[in-house]
Amino acid sequence: MDRGSKMGQNELDGGRRERPNAAIRCLEHSILKCPGRENDDGYELSLKRFIPVVLLLLTLVTLTLIPDVMAGDPSGAKTLEENSRAPVDYVWVLMSGFLVMFMQPGFAMLEAGFSRAKNVTNVLMKNLMDFSAGSLVFFAVGYAIMTGTPAFFLTGDAYDVDTVLNWFFMMVFCATAATIVSGAIAERPKFSMYLIYSVVICAVIYPIYGHWVWGGGWLSSSSFMIDLGGGYGALDFAGSGVVHALGGFVALAACMLLGPRIGRYDSGGKPIPIPGHNISLAALGAFILWFGWMGFNPGSTLSAHELRISIIAANTTLSAAAGAMASMSITWTKFGKPDIVMTINGAIAGLVAITAPCAWVAPWAAVLIGIVAGFVVCYGYWFLERNGMDDVVGAVPVHGFNGIWGLIALGLFADGTYGNSAVEGPLVTGLLYGNPGFFACQLISAAVISIWAFGTGYLLFYTLKRTVGIRVSPEEELMGLDISEHGIVTYPDFVYTEPARPARVIRMSEAPSSDEDENGNEPGTEGD
Repeated sequence: MDRGSKMGQNELDGGRRERPNAAIRCLEHSILKCPGRENDDGYELSLKRFIPVVLLLLTLVTLTLIPDVMAGDPSGAKTLEENSRAPVDYVWVLMSGFLVMFMQPGFAMLEAGFSRAKNVTNVLMKNLMDFSAGSLVFFAVGYAIMTGTPAFFLTGDAYDVDTVLNWFFMMVFCATAATIVSGAIAERPKFSMYLIYSVVICAVIYPIYGHWVWGGGWLSSSSFMIDLGGGYGALDFAGSGVVHALGGFVALAACMLLGPRIGRYDSGGKPIPIPGHNISLAALGAFILWFGWMGFNPGSTLSAHELRISIIAANTTLSAAAGAMASMSITWTKFGKPDIVMTINGAIAGLVAITAPCAWVAPWAAVLIGIVAGFVVCYGYWFLERNGMDDVVGAVPVHGFNGIWGLIALGLFADGTYGNSAVEGPLVTGLLYGNPGFFACQLISAAVISIWAFGTGYLLFYTLKRTVGIRVSPEEELMGLDISEHGIVTYPDFVYTEPARPARVIRMSEAPSSDEDENGNEPGTEGD
């Protein structure tokens, strides 16, 4: 009803206005009030409201002060003259980058589906803003740190078509690492804290380790590592370690400091399942991620002229399929019914694990890597759950544990048929093909990323916990972060209900027999 219709209706009602329900008034007052509100007639604007605007203005001022030096090739004319095949490679890398960017809605749908309805807006907002904030920060400082060049703000020599192409492809990888943490800590963190985290991981944590592996740093290029590996140091083709293990172990640190959601464990410490609100969204997200991974892995050749892309694509799909089948089989055996949630995570775990070795292993090895990934994600998740770790979407075992497995698998199964993103030697071989030195390089890399990601993540979230706080109040958490953090709900036409005590979810294998009621009592008897 538009404004004019409302006025007409008020006239028909004699100018009377129906008093709102007392519960609605209470909800409006307790939920939708903003900091600095003094009365019902207005709001007092606090300094906190101006912080985003001030930061944006400072960024704009900084950009205007940067000298407009064009020492590179901003038009592309010189690049095209030197390399007539460049357009094909540029289109290949850009299309692959677009696919990786499309993984962001995949993560958003997956996390939203595994979360409760009262927190979906918050999940979507975090996914949108970690990509937005991460892109700007990686543009300003992250890319320069990662490449070890003065490419801050992509000015000077960095104002170049080739450099900007590389920045874009690396940026979407950086955003992927940032968003992994969102799902693990869903339903309880402060949104403002999450923005700070997104800036720090994209400005410091990701670029530094990325430089060690992809930017000519010590893990890949030091003389010690090259001599140990037999002509090459630690490798990670598309990011099992650089992207996924990093995000997974930062998520582990965050989960430890945040603590579990209210109702996730009973008084005796026994885990109580909290089902997500929409498995359809989660499954859609998984399919989007699987599709986007075709940009993640084959695109990391950075050239359409590397025909190894066919094997990379096949390995990617085979590992994901094997991970899904393994997880389904494990849960089917354990619970008597195949579990869709763990099967989804098994597919993604297979994708994570094959990301590092996808260019250097045979298809049969990709299947084996995916099978192991399915075991790692299932038993890794149950191990964390038994030890009080509340990971909403299973990000730590999917990305953290399987990111490490991917690095190790590369050191085991590399078969010597492909070089370091080239057909020329030295060809990459692993332990099973007679190169224990390279396997040692991969073990070192796995240990370094675990310590670096968990250590910096723990330091970051511990600092935030002691300063701005990292978790919403219990009242806000029970209310739902959609309302308490954003003042809106995802499904306004739905009736939200929340039990006073979290209900126990009974798996199909635990369902009462026909001779028992839903509480497990014999007919004619009552439970305690």
